[in-house]
Amino acid sequence: MPAKRPGRPRRTAKPDPRRSGAAPGLDGRAGASATLPGMAHFYLCWELGGGPGHAGRLKSIALPLRARGHTVSLVLRDLVLTRRQLAGLDMPLFQAPVWLHRTAGLPPDQASLAEILLACGYLDADALAGLCEGWRGLFMQGRPGLVIADYAPTAILAARSLGLASAALGPGFYMPPAGEALPPLRGWEAPPAARLRATETRLLDSANRVLAGHGAAPFGHGADLLLGEHPFLCTWPELDHYGRSGGGPWLGPNLPPPASGRAAFPAGEGPRVFAYLRRAIPESGEVLAALVRQGCRVLCYMPDVAAGAPAPVDSPLVTYAPTPVALPEALAQCAFVVSHAGEALVAQSLLAGRPLLLLPHAAESFLMARRVAQLGAGINAMATPRPRDWDGMVARLLGEPAWREAAAGFARRYAGYDPQQQAEALADRFEALAERFTRP
Repeated sequence: MPAKRPGRPRRTAKPDPRRSGAAPGLDGRAGASATLPGMAHFYLCWELGGGPGHAGRLKSIALPLRARGHTVSLVLRDLVLTRRQLAGLDMPLFQAPVWLHRTAGLPPDQASLAEILLACGYLDADALAGLCEGWRGLFMQGRPGLVIADYAPTAILAARSLGLASAALGPGFYMPPAGEALPPLRGWEAPPAARLRATETRLLDSANRVLAGHGAAPFGHGADLLLGEHPFLCTWPELDHYGRSGGGPWLGPNLPPPASGRAAFPAGEGPRVFAYLRRAIPESGEVLAALVRQGCRVLCYMPDVAAGAPAPVDSPLVTYAPTPVALPEALAQCAFVVSHAGEALVAQSLLAGRPLLLLPHAAESFLMARRVAQLGAGINAMATPRPRDWDGMVARLLGEPAWREAAAGFARRYAGYDPQQQAEALADRFEALAERFTRP
């Protein structure tokens, strides 16, 4: 990663509406910044996807930008579950305009990102226009020099409608290949090509009708809604959901700053296992019970239980962390990790040389679990036949050295990776983009 550049004055953000044919903002300019001279205003946006990982990634970018004197605003899908994670940040937090309604008539199993977006407001152009107005209002109020999206397609749509520069960052799942049709998410089932074409056509029709209403240039591919004008692919080929071998640049995972919760495993002699699970997923209780039967000492962070829900397994061998756990401390002590295959925890586990037992419950996490299984560094439990042999999977991870050897090989390949340095390098790039669009 390049070293951090010394800070230097930057002109006020003032995008050129001619870049996308956008209509002017409230004061006759498309998003003129209200920040101090030489500084830019960055809007960091999260719209789709569950879990606090999105907010953690944006926090890792917000900190260096703010330290350099820029104004940073966070627009988040969830302001409640992320409250502890973002405590102490001295920057505005806004609720993201999100789809609150049920979309009927779509296939039950989403075959592509187009179908995910259609279910989140993109099926109907009039409905999408309402969501877009919410984002436009936020941007016209703060007038960002650069909109940075983490799975926030409508933020990118609104930025284009206003002539604002946009960038996107994140792992492979919602950073699809540029300049081509959106890839299938369920490739093992070979969805009909006609279905994929039809849903992407519908997606583009809705988005481009909204853009036309604001005099902005249309998108050419569905991927444009997710990539923005300047995409930053924050993963490595081994962890890419789509299995791309070329392309890039591969910037490595954008990891959140470590939490501060103590990694307090139960006392005793058995192997330590760290688990990050959701209580609502039925298999969470099943795997915890198997870990207890195998004599493991489990430190489990389960947000639902931390918020007051009853624990699915009551045993002296299971400690439920009251707050997010300091992962470096937990990973240094454990034999393996159990999770729902979220990209950030998978990456950090492998960087620590720890294999994984994975319980994916959505297309994104299932694709990630397949990649880990292909590496030989973990077991995708949900790909095993029912009834699932939970005790057998735990015993294999504890007794067969190949799993740990594969994870250790991954850790050696990326031994010099520094998440903080990556965050600083991304901040360098975002500063350069903001400066490019502020020159008179």
